[in-house]
Amino acid sequence: MEFPQQQKPAGDGKIIYPPGVKEITDKISNDEVVKRLKMVVKTYMDMDQDSEEEKQQYLALALHLASEFFLRNPNKDVRLLVACCLADIFRIYAPEAPYTSHDKLKDIFLFITRQLKGLEDTKSPQFNRYFYLLENLAWVKSYNICFELEDCNEIFIQLFKTLFSVINNSHNQKVQMHMMDLMSSIILEGDGVTQELLDTILINLIPAHKNLNKQAYDLAKTLLKRTVQTIETCIANFFNQVLVMGKSSVSDLSEHVFDLIQELFAIDPMLLTSVMPQLEFKLKSNDGEERLAVVRLLAKLFGAKDSELASQNRPLWQCFLGRFNDIHVPVRLECVKFASHCLMNHPDLARDLTEYLKVRSHDPEEAIRHDVIVTIINAGKKDLNLVNDQLLGFVRERTLDKRWRVRKEAMMGLAQLYKKYCLHHEAGKESAQKISWIKDKLLHIYYQNSIDDKLLVEKIFAQYMVPHSLDTEEKMKCLYYLYACLDTNAVKALNEMWKCQNMLRGLVKELLDLHKLPVSEANNTAMFGKLMSIAKNLPDAGKAQDFMKKFNQVLGEDEKLRVQLEMLISPTCSCKQAEICVREITRKLTFPKQPTNPFLEMVKFLLERIAPVHIDSEAISALVKLLNKSIEGTADDDEEGVTPDTAIRAGLELLKVLSFTHPTAFHSAETYESLLQCLKMEDEKVAEAAIQIFRNTGQKIETELQQIRSTLIPILHQKAKRGTPHQAKQAVHCIHAIFNNKEVQLAQIFEPLSRSLNADVPEQLITPLVSLGHISMLAPDQFASPMKSIVANFIVKDLLMNDRSVGNKNGKLWTTDEEVSPEVLAKVQAIKLLVRWLLGMKNNQSKSANSTLRLLSAMLVSEGDLTEQKKISKSDMSRLRLAAGGAIMKLAQEPCYHDIITPEQFQLCGLVINDECYQVRQIFAQKLHLALVKLLLPLEYLAVFALCAKDPVKERRAHARQCLLKNISVRREYIKQNPLAQEKLVSLLPEYVVPYMIHLLAHDPDFTKPHEYEQLKDIKECLWFMLEVLMTKNENNSHAFLRKMVENIKQTKDAQCPDDAKANEKLYIVCDVALFVIANKSTACHLDSPKDPVLPSKFFLIQDKAIHTHTHT
Repeated sequence: MEFPQQQKPAGDGKIIYPPGVKEITDKISNDEVVKRLKMVVKTYMDMDQDSEEEKQQYLALALHLASEFFLRNPNKDVRLLVACCLADIFRIYAPEAPYTSHDKLKDIFLFITRQLKGLEDTKSPQFNRYFYLLENLAWVKSYNICFELEDCNEIFIQLFKTLFSVINNSHNQKVQMHMMDLMSSIILEGDGVTQELLDTILINLIPAHKNLNKQAYDLAKTLLKRTVQTIETCIANFFNQVLVMGKSSVSDLSEHVFDLIQELFAIDPMLLTSVMPQLEFKLKSNDGEERLAVVRLLAKLFGAKDSELASQNRPLWQCFLGRFNDIHVPVRLECVKFASHCLMNHPDLARDLTEYLKVRSHDPEEAIRHDVIVTIINAGKKDLNLVNDQLLGFVRERTLDKRWRVRKEAMMGLAQLYKKYCLHHEAGKESAQKISWIKDKLLHIYYQNSIDDKLLVEKIFAQYMVPHSLDTEEKMKCLYYLYACLDTNAVKALNEMWKCQNMLRGLVKELLDLHKLPVSEANNTAMFGKLMSIAKNLPDAGKAQDFMKKFNQVLGEDEKLRVQLEMLISPTCSCKQAEICVREITRKLTFPKQPTNPFLEMVKFLLERIAPVHIDSEAISALVKLLNKSIEGTADDDEEGVTPDTAIRAGLELLKVLSFTHPTAFHSAETYESLLQCLKMEDEKVAEAAIQIFRNTGQKIETELQQIRSTLIPILHQKAKRGTPHQAKQAVHCIHAIFNNKEVQLAQIFEPLSRSLNADVPEQLITPLVSLGHISMLAPDQFASPMKSIVANFIVKDLLMNDRSVGNKNGKLWTTDEEVSPEVLAKVQAIKLLVRWLLGMKNNQSKSANSTLRLLSAMLVSEGDLTEQKKISKSDMSRLRLAAGGAIMKLAQEPCYHDIITPEQFQLCGLVINDECYQVRQIFAQKLHLALVKLLLPLEYLAVFALCAKDPVKERRAHARQCLLKNISVRREYIKQNPLAQEKLVSLLPEYVVPYMIHLLAHDPDFTKPHEYEQLKDIKECLWFMLEVLMTKNENNSHAFLRKMVENIKQTKDAQCPDDAKANEKLYIVCDVALFVIANKSTACHLDSPKDPVLPSKFFLIQDKAIHTHTHT
């Protein structure tokens, strides 16, 4: 607006005062000035814009009130009254103020602004006048006059600063409203907002200021909302200067840009309409720290509860997602942390995030993989629907991460989800179903080699899957239905877990028993061995050994501690008692002044593994009651998601496993009564499991539970005679295990069965053959002789050497068990009977073993068709070849029979692993592996795996390689752990498999033309298959030892046929190929061998004079 020309007061400039008001000058006292000014204020207050006469009359007074005397007056009351007068003067004379000098106007408005500071104290007697001043200024928009002044900005800055500084929580809504009106009119009606003025508003949003004065923050927030259309341009300009052009000097707030953007976004996203593209530019900065700052900011903006930024600004969202793949680790980490809030607040964005989290779950940085898991689990714990199956799949994958910290986080996270949704059913059956796989997955981890993994699975099982804190009935119900729902591998893992804990309890018991013996060198050595074995079952083997030695020392000194530990591992220890024992032992080993006690932590690990936290007599009783309910049909089986049949079968299996590890807990009439009921059920598996439980736990039945004994015996007899083969086996073993008059009992079964054998009814032969075989194995002194005539006259002559029926000629190499002819099933059992009979005798005085081995060899030579009448089907021949190969392997586990197995018979047995039928190869390899890994079979049988290199199926070759790795590792570990093993190195050291392998390959029926390339290539593949695994490490110069061994073989003759030139040539050629493979694999093989290898005389004949030095190429 235009400033008017200076208005002239009436009466030649003489100041006219309102009636009753004397002249106000500097000659009177302050009190008098105040008194007279109050009357002036009243006059101006009562005037309005239409009072033209009064306006002219009091013009001189209006000019006088703007004089230095009033504007610089030291008295606060005087200044306040003058300010009120001036505010009214602006109101009355609007739109043309009586003051025309720009300097004067500036002085007046700065003066009025200073008075507004009085608004701060609402309890002041003058507060109402200050409020009146504010109200007047706001209502009239008096400050808008300043727009015409060149330096109006100074006034506005001062005004905004003043208002933001005085506002506080004692102000009512009216005060805030007038302040708002006053400031918003300046912004809305001005030509723009300068940076300095913008700073006075924005500074109130910075966290430090925001926390100091919440009301100033709210005022700034409301002001920005009201003026968004106008102020947005100014804000955009500010951020453009700082973010894009890098001009941080434009404002003192430049260092707070990201905090400000976050606050402004929360106030109104419209304030940042033009700023968001600038952030996209910043996201692509070359400076990692700068990208990190922008990512942190955008994470808050995108993740905020009601934010719609991702949908409104897709380019920025996509650009932000790109930072998940940033080269800078902290940026990727920040993105992953953001994902958690985003999943919780914006489930609709889960699909966008999934792909990026997938990549980050494989990030090379451990911390990032770890945080991906935390992100997904936190969202899942809030609401399972927030995380899709893919996201849960990433956590599942990470349970096998190479880093323990990541694996642990993934396992614990899944355990927490399982407990929340499957155990407590916090989100209904659908959610429980969605993650039902967790229980199996967690238990599968028990198969991992790391002891840390195993311990964590045990902890998770005890705290999350079947919480030990539950009362016994609840706990057992939880275990009963969990066991019924687990997959086969998870069940095996859980059984293995109990087995390992039981084994560890056994080691601790053996250690405590050693403490009861007098001190001696032998005793100390035995103790050391036990401590080493215990330490292997604890984390960090090195530290565990030291701590176990220390613990053993404490045990030796503290008898009370030994008593507590004895009680803890006692078979009769209850779960409650176990808790008390653990608490007492822990208390004894706690040192109050020691904040961290790694020794105590290690002992706790041991106690956690050996303490019976789930199973005791009360628990077994509860399980049996649950089983009874399932049998009666009164259980919650269907509600728990399993059929009654499944529940009964799984319940019995569970009790069977526990009968191995906690046999004492079963000893009660009530438990045995229930098991007798199970024996009478039609389900074959249920009855079989029940017999096995009696076998494992019934040692005191004969002396303490006569009623059970008299009911059990006839049932066992019936099962041994007419039950299924598995039931018959268990029944015979049960009688042998729990009754004192076992000889009488077994004879009562043996005699009628041996008399009733009839090869014409093969389907009725299988159970009797199983029972007879096991009876002769368990009681050889009593039954070995009568069995001899049965074997000669019936088993061999009547059954094995005859083909009564004609098999199916469909050409299939394998059929299901149900399709195998009863005659062949009987023949397979007959072969097993021969082996059991021989294993019972354990001697070859009657040469029965020689004839049996010849029979088995003939079976293999004839490919399963012993009579060669071609009546038998291809699939049945496969069954018989498998049975014959398995039988030789079983006999080889007994030293007296191993010695008489000829190299030819060994080769026939080994070649079963190259059988034309896939299932034969598969089952034979599995049996071979299990016997080798338990160190039951001689080392030469390990050589058989070399033939697997020729297997056409990739999976079989991979399986064979895994078997080799496992067996070699088991043997090396055994040698390390057992000092006495040094004396038997020839039979234990994996390298000694090489001579057997060379001999076996030299006699491979496929190796007919020793100079033909394809055949040599096969030989090389077989040698490489074994040597590649054997030569992974060059321990104790083993590569040179291998070379020396092969060179030594070249100086021998083939003991199997020493005078056959072709056989010897083949042997030397295999040696040359082996030397070639060894030299190619290792440069260290040419060093001197530390030891002179010993060659098995059964396979190699040392030559007296002629030394073979020719090298075949």
